[in-house]
Amino acid sequence: MEGIYFVWPFVPVMIFPKWRRLFNTNFLLHRNPRALEKRMGSIKAALGDGILTSMWVFSVPLLGVFSSIIAGYVGVEVRSIGGLFITINLAAILVLTFSSIGAAMGGASFNPATTVSFYAAGLKPDASLMSMAVRFPAQAVGGIGGAKAILLVMPEIYRNRLKGPSLKVDLHTGAIAEGIVTFVFNFALLSIMLKGPKYMVLKVWMMAVVTVGLVTTGANYSGPSMNPANAYGWAYVNNWHNTWEFFYVYWVCPFIAAISAASVFRFLFMAPVKQKKA
Repeated sequence: MEGIYFVWPFVPVMIFPKWRRLFNTNFLLHRNPRALEKRMGSIKAALGDGILTSMWVFSVPLLGVFSSIIAGYVGVEVRSIGGLFITINLAAILVLTFSSIGAAMGGASFNPATTVSFYAAGLKPDASLMSMAVRFPAQAVGGIGGAKAILLVMPEIYRNRLKGPSLKVDLHTGAIAEGIVTFVFNFALLSIMLKGPKYMVLKVWMMAVVTVGLVTTGANYSGPSMNPANAYGWAYVNNWHNTWEFFYVYWVCPFIAAISAASVFRFLFMAPVKQKKA
């Protein structure tokens, strides 16, 4: 029974007839050419997500490697304030780079949780449940590719950094911890990007501060991941992807947390749309 969790990210595409038609170009071409164009756009977005996610999962472990190298060069401990400052700035550069790449790829994303959060907040009018049903499996596959790729090239001295998120506590405590850090991350993302400072560089730096702080806080609980696709990639290479524990902690709870963060943000900061009287 455990093996069923391997294919669960791909279930929406497999079981719903309307979503299977997404790949039936002959059906769409004859029935609705505009629908075909829309579906092909979803497939293109999914490919972009898969590529960007693989690059992200490949690059994230390098953040810790370069942080330790630079910290050692300047003579500070990685866990010290100076070391965390180095990590924050490297993380800001990494996120800014990937944000630029994602924008150049037409809005590609490497984190299903943030995709859901922006959708639930009503900030992605062009997105739909159907498009996300295609993009999430692509991100999961991209996570696997990125994890396997970095394992091939990482020097042996740094191989101990390539473990990915894992539970350090009991199941429910880890799930709650992953949910809390994901909620805070997504709420901070929405708040900073929409209500924060004017300059993009400063916004990214503030998100880097939040991210490093949450990773440090959650390290003794669930990793943490805050990114289901990243978690799936490392769970796959560690042969943990086909368990209920992984599914519960690193997909169910983050998605619930992301939707909750978007709902709270909308309640606090976004005025309801007033309908015009007839």
